[in-house]
Amino acid sequence: MTAADRVYELTATFAASSLNVAQLLCDRHPADRVAFTVAEGDGKASPLTFGELAADSHRYARVLQGLGVGPGDRVATLMGKSTDLVTVMLAVWRLGAVYVPLFTAFAPQAIALRLEGSGAHVVIVDPDQRHKLDPGPDMPDDPQRRVVVTGTPAPGSDVWLTDLVAAASTEPVPAVTTSGDGPLVHMFTSGTTGKPKGVIHPVAYIAGWQIYLEYGLGVTQQGSYWCAADPGWAYGLYAAIVAPMAAGIPSLLLSGGFSPETTWRTLADHQVTDFTAAPTVYRGLRSSSVPVPPGLRLKRASSAGEPLTPEVNEWAGAALGLAVHDHFGQTEVGMPLANHHHPELARPLKAGSMGRPVPGWSLTVLADEKDEPAGPGVLGRVAIDVTASELMTFRDYQIPGQSYGKFTPDGRWYLTGDAGRIDADGDFFFSSRDDDVIIMAGYRIGPFEIESVLAQHPAVAECSVIGAPDAVRGEVIEAYVVPRDGTDASPQLAAELQQLVKTRYAAHAYPRTIHFIDALPKTPSGKTQRYLLRNRRRTELTTRETP
Repeated sequence: MTAADRVYELTATFAASSLNVAQLLCDRHPADRVAFTVAEGDGKASPLTFGELAADSHRYARVLQGLGVGPGDRVATLMGKSTDLVTVMLAVWRLGAVYVPLFTAFAPQAIALRLEGSGAHVVIVDPDQRHKLDPGPDMPDDPQRRVVVTGTPAPGSDVWLTDLVAAASTEPVPAVTTSGDGPLVHMFTSGTTGKPKGVIHPVAYIAGWQIYLEYGLGVTQQGSYWCAADPGWAYGLYAAIVAPMAAGIPSLLLSGGFSPETTWRTLADHQVTDFTAAPTVYRGLRSSSVPVPPGLRLKRASSAGEPLTPEVNEWAGAALGLAVHDHFGQTEVGMPLANHHHPELARPLKAGSMGRPVPGWSLTVLADEKDEPAGPGVLGRVAIDVTASELMTFRDYQIPGQSYGKFTPDGRWYLTGDAGRIDADGDFFFSSRDDDVIIMAGYRIGPFEIESVLAQHPAVAECSVIGAPDAVRGEVIEAYVVPRDGTDASPQLAAELQQLVKTRYAAHAYPRTIHFIDALPKTPSGKTQRYLLRNRRRTELTTRETP
């Protein structure tokens, strides 16, 4: 089957006018096939078959029914990766309800924004997260909110999931049908450049992620697959849970947070062949003193969530014997660009490239001054051709009209908000968010390429590049650098970094100032917020100039 045929098959399945989500994700697969292996940080692991998941999710659905949940209602979880998490999710969809993921690193204010924005009145929460839902300055009291706590019941006034499940009927809930346009997940953008916006993913959105799993990541039944991203965000939710369920491919879930020791042990213990994670995971492994364990079986490694800087693959080639493939996506649309692992689409990697369009997607780079494709190598606006992308489901945000400016006036192009270029071979290269492009003395400069050079210096743990106001040039390049532990943040190091950019990138595009800081400002999902650095620097310069 060709990739085009597979796109047609999956869009027909998930965009149908009548379908059953639970059947597509679980019930149609062999009951004895493993759906998930849930691993603990101490190395213990337990399998969950599709048959067990089906039976348990019916009972959990009875619990949700008892809490008043029905078709279209929103149910939120504030949970880590666990058997309970995937069972609750499937139970939500069995009832035709809509799932609202909450990232466990969120503080109460971020949680409240999403609960209020989604209208979720039922929240399933892990015990260590329960305190975040207590009414307070950042968490308005909601008399309608039903909070259910997972884990071993303890004395107190809380309602415990274990008790509700034990008392629930084992009788299967009646099947609820919906359509490809029906709501599946209600989540929010990461808020990289502003207040998070509500995005409601339809059922048809799953097709794009299954295509990405099969062609971008190259995952098959014969491998051992682990996506380390957190399911509180779109990548972790779909790449680690939803897409593998749809494909009937076993997926590994590791509870707890990241540590180099646990990551290496998990890769070795489970003989992982297919691994995908955010660049921060690879950088954490690279900078750690923990040695690479013997006997790894890694065949494919991938990255998404933010651009992959070249030093990661310099390390991966030596440490892992393979290269990490960079991929590009957004909460709104899914994963439209990839350096594909699938043999039909695999190509030699190019440093700094996001790859080529995933099957079912059509993208280009539009010129800045008009809505027409820019030439090869010209920096412009990365855009999706809506008319030629079968997997495109996004039309607007939750609040109608918030997508103003995301589409060209004729509706043909969806503007990702990213600046980039395409080379003569059709490979895409990320430059920056549109708002992050630096214009210095008439030159358009993307900060990512400069960051990629700076990150190659052994003294640099992380860095971010911005444009600072300048009376003569309009803007000048400045860099914020987080030194590695034990590094002397000296003027000599700053000079070395400036010279490195002059030598490896361009003489005119070196940072005029190097700021050494302890940490970069980031969103809860780990994306650097350059705009906060820009605002801070503008304030500093304005204060300095004010008499």
